[in-house]
Amino acid sequence: MKILFAASEAQPLIKTGGLADVAGSLPQAIAGLGHDVRLVLPAYPAAVEKSSPLVEVAKLALPGSADPVRILEGHLGPQLPLYLIDAPHLFDRRGNPYTTSAGTDWPDNAQRFSLFCRAIAALSMNRAGLGWNPDLVHCNDWQTGLVPAFLATEENRPATLFTIHNLAYQGVFDRATFDSLNLDPALWSPQGLEFHRNFSFIKGGLAFSDWITTVSPTYAREICTPALGYGLEGLLQHRVTRLQGVLNGIDYLLWDPATDPSIVQHFDQTTFERKVSNKLALQQELGLPQNEDAQMFGHIGRLVEQKGVDLILNVLPGMLQRPDLQLVLLGSGDSGLERSLLQTAGAHPSRVAAVIGYDEQLAHRIEAACDCFLMPSRFEPCGLNQLYSLRYGTVPIVHRTGGLADTVVDATPKSLLNASATGFVFDYPHESALWRAVERAIDFWSRPKSWWSKLAISGMSQDFSWDSSAQNYLVIYQKAIDDPAQNPLTGLGIP
Repeated sequence: MKILFAASEAQPLIKTGGLADVAGSLPQAIAGLGHDVRLVLPAYPAAVEKSSPLVEVAKLALPGSADPVRILEGHLGPQLPLYLIDAPHLFDRRGNPYTTSAGTDWPDNAQRFSLFCRAIAALSMNRAGLGWNPDLVHCNDWQTGLVPAFLATEENRPATLFTIHNLAYQGVFDRATFDSLNLDPALWSPQGLEFHRNFSFIKGGLAFSDWITTVSPTYAREICTPALGYGLEGLLQHRVTRLQGVLNGIDYLLWDPATDPSIVQHFDQTTFERKVSNKLALQQELGLPQNEDAQMFGHIGRLVEQKGVDLILNVLPGMLQRPDLQLVLLGSGDSGLERSLLQTAGAHPSRVAAVIGYDEQLAHRIEAACDCFLMPSRFEPCGLNQLYSLRYGTVPIVHRTGGLADTVVDATPKSLLNASATGFVFDYPHESALWRAVERAIDFWSRPKSWWSKLAISGMSQDFSWDSSAQNYLVIYQKAIDDPAQNPLTGLGIP
């Protein structure tokens, strides 16, 4: 198959979240299975710098850009050609690809990503003159949501698949913005892009794509409910026969404690006892007392309500009453949460270390050092840190939602007996439920050390590599190619 993989970020070129990990790994896994996959991204400065050398291979005249839009070609890894859409007036901006330095959305995001979608559609229809027609275009999140809508009316179009990484982010803009983008007026329809008198980029992907996927089986069910459907549950219920959850994988070349260059002591399932050296090194690095018997908890993530960081803060007083318990946090986001974490760390410097920001190497060291990983997300489409934690023998404590429910097996008497347990799971996103799970982990830590080692090694033995995810996507790609969906505007009397 020939596949064009479209995303607004990809590791290691530019990253704000899990989409980048997927876009940096899944296309390469599929290419490794013998398929012709090409990745397309906006030409952000960081992406240009990290993917050089680049060659200009085409220019496109597109609505929304007074100047021709350049197509730059490079590679991400030996098997993955990369196209960067170069429109400097829209993408030549440092820092976060979606927000200003003040943390607010760029006011022209609709213009930026509608142009990106037009360029993807042009590439898909071979209008850039590259002599390459994909069989399928794999779109990801709202920034690429207009692509299936643009392609729906094209003859001999490629199939389209749209993946929801987080339905909470929808790309919703007002009617005036819709009009300013010179979109087909027919798209302003309840069956099209109209969404409660505004218009929604993500709805383009959900309504017009041949197939929809999301990043875990449980999340695929959750988004069909009012609780997590964000007003789109009716559309998703309507398309449920073309909706499937596929678990994300992780790149075991990057995330492997046996070879990880970011950690001080390598270890694997057979040498688990060496893991403690990473704890001692991180304690020294972050100014915590060096104590191999301390039970170290970790958290890495965006400091937002979704991730349940407030729940961690609420249970922290109880945690600090337990002797020899330490907490390490790495993240950035809500300024109030950042201040609370720094204040707590300042008040308890021998127990809590908080690093505001993001440091990829430090994230690896935290995963390798900690005994437990706190992930009390209110919702979590897939989640990656619990997968990293499992790989590094760091026992996850998670809320039973989305991909967390699909990947962590609660430590019950039965699962401990049959060696299937991999973590501690709680059912309600409330501080009392999180505290009970933390207490269970503290109690289990106090048992014979062989018990804890067995639990952690069980997690390390799980296989969440990209190989199985890639195989699942290939099956769905073929379904989308063999059975294209009908344009939802067909038959409505709309030309």
